[in-house]
Amino acid sequence: MARLLLASLVLGSVVSSVSILSADESTRAVAALESFLHKKREERGAIAEQGFAKVALTKKDAERATELIWNDWLAKLRAERKKELDARSITLGDKTLKFTVKPFGKKPESGWSLFISMHGGGGTAARVNDRQWENQKRLYTLSEGLYVTPRAPTNTWNMWHRSHVDRLFARLIENLIAIEGVNPDRVFILGYSAGGDGVYQLAPRMADRLAGAAMMAGHPNDASPLGLRNIAFALHMGGNDRAYKRNEVARQWKERLGKLRKEDPGGYVHQAVIHPGLGHWMQRKDAVAIPWMAKYTRDPRPDRIVWRQSSVIYEDFYWLRVAKEATTKGAEVRAKRDGQTFEITSTHAKKLTLLLDDSIADLDQEIVVKSGEKEVFRGLVTRTIEKISANISRRGDAAYGFSAEVVVTLP
Repeated sequence: MARLLLASLVLGSVVSSVSILSADESTRAVAALESFLHKKREERGAIAEQGFAKVALTKKDAERATELIWNDWLAKLRAERKKELDARSITLGDKTLKFTVKPFGKKPESGWSLFISMHGGGGTAARVNDRQWENQKRLYTLSEGLYVTPRAPTNTWNMWHRSHVDRLFARLIENLIAIEGVNPDRVFILGYSAGGDGVYQLAPRMADRLAGAAMMAGHPNDASPLGLRNIAFALHMGGNDRAYKRNEVARQWKERLGKLRKEDPGGYVHQAVIHPGLGHWMQRKDAVAIPWMAKYTRDPRPDRIVWRQSSVIYEDFYWLRVAKEATTKGAEVRAKRDGQTFEITSTHAKKLTLLLDDSIADLDQEIVVKSGEKEVFRGLVTRTIEKISANISRRGDAAYGFSAEVVVTLP
């Protein structure tokens, strides 16, 4: 069986490559991949350099290839990072993240839930932050899950939202998925005081990795709630917590979240509570945020995306990609999908990549991409092992092992 993939028209220009989808060739490519992965790693070479990597795949074979590559990735992490997890310490460059892991309940068949809990403190002596770390270890309990309490890598006021924290947390999550069996769709972050500052900042940046986030007694500084569209977000603040106007700003965020939810009923699920009569210490009344957000599971394929860049630039967010040099702090991309049709608008980046697989759209049918009233892409796309491998390596997440990509230029 063969099917000709017609060249795609993109604003009057024609994509030069025309490929043939053959079910037999697709099956042979996946068989070749399986043989390749059975080799010792030092004997393999790069997947992208193998002849089978660029063969067009059927839907069924793309799913099988994703499973094979993901399992191989997990085996690689287990071999390379077990010592790191056992040591409860991750070092990237000159920054080290120490952490503790405490299990609660019984591990579900689908894998542990993961709660990363950030301590308070900030720009003070190390011993003060150490005491805050010790306090955070016993601050909350779970009905089920791994309660992970990291020690901030620095002792600065912004210790939980500097750019190295994103990289360290991403690696921590990867390690716990691969070695402890964490469910990647059940990852949550929470934090108190300076840790709450971190939640305000990290949750929108890392939303595509998270099911939910809970902010307790923190300050957002320059954070925006726009990126929270597809996760559960809890906000708890003492009504008398006046330092840095935390209570006043929290009330503003509560109003903003309510407005966003009203304007977009499919997104911005939130729990926002200002506790009357309480100051910076909320007497653990904020703990209700944990079972509330634990009801939610990540959706890595949302039908709408609101992506606002912060001071820490991200190149990937859900099923979108943009080059770092093409975007900037404050830039926004909004995208939605309806069946085979995608609509994208951007305030800065004019060239974006749409990341695809058959859970997003039927890749045996035409994909249409619009920006405003203008059609910027219409055509068929090709699934390949090369794309699956590159995306799993890039994202460290099976949910983002996309098999096809479309680069679009917006008007």
